[in-house]
Amino acid sequence: MKRVVMTSAANTASPMSYTTEGVTDETLWTVDDPSLPAYRRSKTIAEKAAWDFMADYDGPTELTTVLPGAVLGPVLTRDTVGTASIIQRMLSGQMRGAPKIGLEVVDVRDLVDLHIRAMTSPDAAGQRFLGTGPFIWMAGIAHALQAALGDKAAKVSARELPQRILGWTPRPAEQTAVECAESLIGRGLA
Repeated sequence: MKRVVMTSAANTASPMSYTTEGVTDETLWTVDDPSLPAYRRSKTIAEKAAWDFMADYDGPTELTTVLPGAVLGPVLTRDTVGTASIIQRMLSGQMRGAPKIGLEVVDVRDLVDLHIRAMTSPDAAGQRFLGTGPFIWMAGIAHALQAALGDKAAKVSARELPQRILGWTPRPAEQTAVECAESLIGRGLA
């Protein structure tokens, strides 16, 4: 076997606390700490063990790891929905609002493509690759579902109470950010 491509997780390349500012990349390792959630810790320990094994290995096989974020996209079966259960819970109304949680979403089809490239590219040997797409808040996912699916997503709510009771609809975050930047520029502050 020429190369093994191991699926790890993006949270193996992140700071101890998600409140820490900064950019993360493949060179960062999550510190093994008993206070970490079990999934995050187990993924970190498993990937580290694979790399430690390869450091002492003197054979022909190479290692590459892929670190996916939140994997969404079309599901293959009714039995295994994985991370898509987030969307499933939103659509069924089980998630009564959007928690202030952000995800770096990657489409499962793009993740397959990344794995194939990691297996076949000569330059991939010995590398870690973050398989993450754009960051999005859960509220952003809820809004996207409502905009794209209409009545099919009627149970999805990012800000249900103020919209239902007060008729309040906030401006899109993208619009707000752009208008803020324009006002700063217009006032000579940026």
